[in-house]
Amino acid sequence: MESQVNPSFRDSTCTEDWEHALISGNGRQGALCYGSPAALRFTLAHEDLFQPVTEPLPAPATAAALPRLRELLATGRFGDAARAVCDLAVQDHPGYAETRWIDPLIGAGTITFVPDRPGDGYTRGTDFTTGVVRQEWSGVVADAVVARSADVLAVRITGTGGTVRIAPVDGVPERPIAFTVDHRGEDLVLTGRFGGDLWPGAPAGWTVAVRVRRTPESVLILARVAPGSRSPAEALAALPDRGFEDLLSEHAAIHRDLFERVSLDLGGIRAQHLFDAGRYAIISSTGTRPPTLQGVWSGTWSPPWRSGWTIDGNLQAALLAVHPTGVPELMPPLFDLLDSLRADFRENARRLYGQPGLYAPAHLGTHGRQNHFGPVWCLTFWIAGAAWLGRLYLEHWQHTGDRAFLADRALPFLREVAEFHLGFAEIVDGRARFSPSYSPENDPGHGRHQASVDATLDVQAVSALLRGLLAITETLGVHDPDEGRWRRLLAALPSYRVNDAGELAEWIDPRFPDNHEHRHCSHLFPFLYGGDPAFEDDPALRAAAVRAVRSRLRWWLSEASDEMGYGLALLGVAAAHLGLGEEAYAALERISEAYWRANRVPTHNRDHMFNVDLAGGLPALVVAMLLRSRDVGPDGTAHIDLLPALPSSWPSGSIHGLIARGPVTIDLTWSPTRWEATLTSPTDRTVHLGSPTGTKTIHLRAGHPHHTANATA
Repeated sequence: MESQVNPSFRDSTCTEDWEHALISGNGRQGALCYGSPAALRFTLAHEDLFQPVTEPLPAPATAAALPRLRELLATGRFGDAARAVCDLAVQDHPGYAETRWIDPLIGAGTITFVPDRPGDGYTRGTDFTTGVVRQEWSGVVADAVVARSADVLAVRITGTGGTVRIAPVDGVPERPIAFTVDHRGEDLVLTGRFGGDLWPGAPAGWTVAVRVRRTPESVLILARVAPGSRSPAEALAALPDRGFEDLLSEHAAIHRDLFERVSLDLGGIRAQHLFDAGRYAIISSTGTRPPTLQGVWSGTWSPPWRSGWTIDGNLQAALLAVHPTGVPELMPPLFDLLDSLRADFRENARRLYGQPGLYAPAHLGTHGRQNHFGPVWCLTFWIAGAAWLGRLYLEHWQHTGDRAFLADRALPFLREVAEFHLGFAEIVDGRARFSPSYSPENDPGHGRHQASVDATLDVQAVSALLRGLLAITETLGVHDPDEGRWRRLLAALPSYRVNDAGELAEWIDPRFPDNHEHRHCSHLFPFLYGGDPAFEDDPALRAAAVRAVRSRLRWWLSEASDEMGYGLALLGVAAAHLGLGEEAYAALERISEAYWRANRVPTHNRDHMFNVDLAGGLPALVVAMLLRSRDVGPDGTAHIDLLPALPSSWPSGSIHGLIARGPVTIDLTWSPTRWEATLTSPTDRTVHLGSPTGTKTIHLRAGHPHHTANATA
């Protein structure tokens, strides 16, 4: 019996532009499916296919100059400090005379099927529950899926015959690549070999093997991208000898299990549909590595920002809905990536600042070295990267309760991050200072320089790191020799600053005025996760955070803003955490209207640049409006709020399968007059439950669903 394909949407867009293609992927490989009845195209990419373009260099040796850099920053010579780093880098290696980027994620090749029966009436759609892309016209049906366990693109075309060919993606590579196409009957193998002077460890190239099989009813195309060197015969021999239905059935069972962990019903509105589309994209682009800026899809030689992993907000946005939507198995690929780069992080810390521990740069790719910076984009001054990544380890523990992960992976990583900050932070008169500092990509008060001191994010991220470490050691019942040092630095962290407008300031140092006309909102970091006790204990500080959200949202909702839609999603999540339902909804509406194309893939700017950050950011925003939870301490008590930012536009709805920190699984239904929820914990647990009708304390028994409800009017 054939598997059913039920597209989650349909449209009639014929396109030759890969950025408007429909997507299918298994995390390791991605297929962009597009074209028209004249020719169908399938552009393939692979999570490991980065072209070696820029040789990685050691981070610049600026540690000896740190006192001088701090003196320049203390005396207000911010631009001079940033330029001094660039000058030292060039002295260290002439390759720093120009901006150095990570290597680009490139397209592996495009398979083209030219049908014998072109026809008309073209429609297309994607089935989010199975990962199948369907294109059809005049009795012709083409189904494509990138199967998970078999790791192969499978395309079945019924209703017509046709010819199959393969070619490199359009455009010109940044460095020479030699291409050959081998024909073995109807089978094809595209081989790409990287040229030029390659450095040790650089990859040699890749193959795309394509097998074509015909029956009286259909044409079957199987294809696989394989980074590295292999002969055409080896590449073809590695393809599975299986039919489409067999491959799809096995794949769909795995994919459907992930996708159906959560179900949202808002009456079929666009937000509900994009919630599903976003989750589909993140599931489909998480393999042995987390999603890049473009997920696991590329149809170009030069993707924006090279389509690596940008960790000053992009990657965090892409992964923000993973835990609350119940797919924690999508997170270990991030931890595996960070493990593979940890030696580079250590070397960065040593060379840049003379410190032990870990320093993570803003851009990660085939290496983790701090190579990308300049006199304006002074990214060597951003020291919060590893601490922010450390928060994701804490999120994994909070949402899974996995003590083995806590002991074996989270604690070692966070200890090394803390080592850096224990050495880097200056404590003067009992107060810690962070100099140099940088609040991602923002220039204080529309100034010319991004270099700064005491960015609020630095204090927030280090505070969360140290509090997390203390909670881990208490939970595990272990003593760490650095606990005293963690506590001293935590006690020395400065208080957050409220500016003259009554807003939470982005820099604690009062020399830096706020600039709300900006795409980032890094000083709202705690409200993306479990919060910060400082805001829970001080209503005035919480009110300042509310004012900061509203001030930045005014710019975002104006016509002046156009870029980085995921930043608006993060701002919306912060608004929801603070209980601002209408503000969160306004952010969601702008995102839904301006940043999603007909192919149900989001863009970085308004209708510009294929980008998956929002694919995680939008579902996270929806979840934040319906569920809030604080970090669970060693006593295991969960603090959960239902419908904390429910907008008036959603009078009724339901969501099933959410995961609150604890973990606690929640099914939730609401109407204008009533809400009801079922909570389930894998362990005995006390829950302080907040809702629109007040608060209550409930006691959960391990594995026993607990139903609770109340009238809202």
